[in-house]
Amino acid sequence: MKETLTIDWMASLQDQRIAEAVRQEKGRLAQFIRRRVSDAGDAEDILQDVFYELVEAYRLMQPIEQVGAWLFRVARNRITDRFRKKKPELFGDQAVAAEDESVSFEDLLPSADAGPEANYARSVMLEELEEALDELPDEQRAVFLATEFEGHSFRELAAATGISSNTLLSRKRYAVKHLRRRLQKVYTEFTAR
Repeated sequence: MKETLTIDWMASLQDQRIAEAVRQEKGRLAQFIRRRVSDAGDAEDILQDVFYELVEAYRLMQPIEQVGAWLFRVARNRITDRFRKKKPELFGDQAVAAEDESVSFEDLLPSADAGPEANYARSVMLEELEEALDELPDEQRAVFLATEFEGHSFRELAAATGISSNTLLSRKRYAVKHLRRRLQKVYTEFTAR
């Protein structure tokens, strides 16, 4: 009987912690996801996935010391997963120009299962990509994400926005130049080791 009460008490405590984390972080987390995912339905799905993982972690008794940071890390991973599922070949097709060779974006991201050092390098690259995308003007970021991650053509975007294809192409070109410059610096740091 006492053991049942203890289990019930622990479950109740977990529920309270989960509810508190959701209450505190939902707004910021939703905004974080929405800035990176243009489709509102996809953004909501990612948000729900993140909170589902939080519940699972608590239920499996996995300790989470900094819930906020953990939620944002999971959200970032889910966003990356979502982009890869939609059109992985688009992002990999872009090349980052090095001094004497061409390196694809896909080459810049080490495999997630290549060990702890590769995992760390991967997380740094993804954070740099995210920061570089955040630095772009809204128009450039929107065109880049729409064409590279969502698979929209320039013709579709021009029809939807009323902006000429040439203007959209120009915006994407500036976005790609900025991303090349930013990601090349990080790539060089890791390959120089």
